Amino acid sequence: MSEHTVTGPYPVMSEYEVGPHLQVESDGPVRIVRLDRPEQLNAANHELHAGLAALFPQIDADRRARAMVLTGNGRAFCAGGDFGYLDRLWRDPDLRNETLRHGRQIVTGLVGCRVPVVAAVHGAAVGLGCSLVALSDIVFMAESAHLADPHVALGLVAADGGPVTWPLLISLQLAKEYALTGERIPARRAAEIGLVNHVVPDDEVLSQALDFARRIAALPPGAVQDTKRVLNLHLERAVLATLDFALAAEDRSFTSPELRANLDRLLAKQDERKGS
Repeated sequence: MSEHTVTGPYPVMSEYEVGPHLQVESDGPVRIVRLDRPEQLNAANHELHAGLAALFPQIDADRRARAMVLTGNGRAFCAGGDFGYLDRLWRDPDLRNETLRHGRQIVTGLVGCRVPVVAAVHGAAVGLGCSLVALSDIVFMAESAHLADPHVALGLVAADGGPVTWPLLISLQLAKEYALTGERIPARRAAEIGLVNHVVPDDEVLSQALDFARRIAALPPGAVQDTKRVLNLHLERAVLATLDFALAAEDRSFTSPELRANLDRLLAKQDERKGS
């Protein structure tokens, strides 16, 4: 059993078509979605990324769903992009175009999702993981967890998540600092500056997120969904104003020599660890 599993009769929902690395479970009107590549710290490969792109329209279409909890199996929420996957994207422009299209669908799907999305964050929430946190409606974060968006340090344009939403959540200066440097943001600091709602003991993060989702799910659904929509219209305007430029810029940055050099270095380190 995962160290971040809440025990209970949560059946896997087979009608969701999200690929092999996402689990969708039912707790009454709450959907529990788990990123499921625990040995890779839930780093995204193509199948996981495509599954996230397909997820939110299906959540929207599930008329029994009134709230959603998003978390990761194992020791981390999501460690970003798998280095092997990034290497494939560098080498394959067609796969890269598909992935960027999926990236757009993830962002717009989360922003437009009719049901509130509650993130339960443990361990690392890096890159894509950090973006998922930034786009969630309510965030519970384990005391030992951290956020980071290292796109720029790797040689990539940070196209989604933080750079799109952080200026609405925190000061523009802080958004620039963390987006440009990729510096880690510990849980307490994230709550202090307004990036997350609650910091809780590590062993309570999922249970507290689930309790909150149940509270939301018990409220009048039309009022909840329309109120979320009113609030997210501000976010949607920011997303639509920036996302296409950001994704085009990220596409260009995939051809940079700095990215290639960093990927070679990281893949070599990864091979060394496997060999030791």
